[in-house]
Amino acid sequence: MLQLIIRRILIMIPVLFLVSLMVFSLVLLVPGDPAVTLAGENATEEQIEATRERLGLNDPVIEQYGRWVSDALHGDLGTSLFSSQEVTSAITQRMPATLSLAFGAIVLSLFIGIPAGILSAIFRGRWPDRLLGLGAASALAMPSYFVGMLLILFFAIWNPIFPATSFVPFSEDPVEWAKHLVLPWVTLALASAAVITRQLRSSLIGVLGQDYVRTARAKGMRGRSVILKHASKNAAIPVVTVVGTQVAFALGGSVIIEQVFGIAGVGQLAITAVQKRDLPVIQGVVVMSTLLVLFCNLLVDLAYGYLNPKVRVR
Repeated sequence: MLQLIIRRILIMIPVLFLVSLMVFSLVLLVPGDPAVTLAGENATEEQIEATRERLGLNDPVIEQYGRWVSDALHGDLGTSLFSSQEVTSAITQRMPATLSLAFGAIVLSLFIGIPAGILSAIFRGRWPDRLLGLGAASALAMPSYFVGMLLILFFAIWNPIFPATSFVPFSEDPVEWAKHLVLPWVTLALASAAVITRQLRSSLIGVLGQDYVRTARAKGMRGRSVILKHASKNAAIPVVTVVGTQVAFALGGSVIIEQVFGIAGVGQLAITAVQKRDLPVIQGVVVMSTLLVLFCNLLVDLAYGYLNPKVRVR
């Protein structure tokens, strides 16, 4: 297992290198003179030159890139051009809200998708399968922001059960933290749960047709034991892949969900930075998001190693 971890970490290095190049290139890709664009339309020559000096745009590109990478490796992602706040500090302050939203939604999608996928496979072609398939198709068809607005309308305005906006840190009040996130969790989890349901149904149907499953049934083993002890582990491998991709989907989808529910997370920070062309903040958000996705992919690879021992020696 240790060799698997080392190999996967080594594979991450070229990915991080390419991402760092693309992120750094944002400054160079700004139309015209980046210093003029970043300083503002009405900036004086002195302000433009000060911006150019502050960003190090007078230095060679290779030197600029090396300095940026060196600072990033030491946890310094620069300073916001508008708020003068350190980018690392701005992201870490908002990260708890985004992580609470994204990973809470993933957990909820598993609680919905796994039982639904198992039931759909067991009752293949019958009315529970068709009903669950209709629900999964509907969840995939509806945009997340539309689902969020419907939930706010039904459960926050017409029936004030849950709060419609804002975020309460877990350290302040765990109950209020959960209450404020119920609607965002459901909004973000439905599409992921639908994908997990479909993937698990397809995978489980294939596994249930294998010879060893039929042998277990012929020996008189109960249906529940066949699924839990024999079929579920092999059927889980494709589902783990889907869960890994859904983490990236949840992090990306949180940008919209944070706007709908007024959550001050990293997604809201990114949108504000794009609107103001605050490049250091945009760069920092991309880097942190990439690291999170790569870490989640590493966990997926470790889950592969647990579920399939053959992966450990590849």
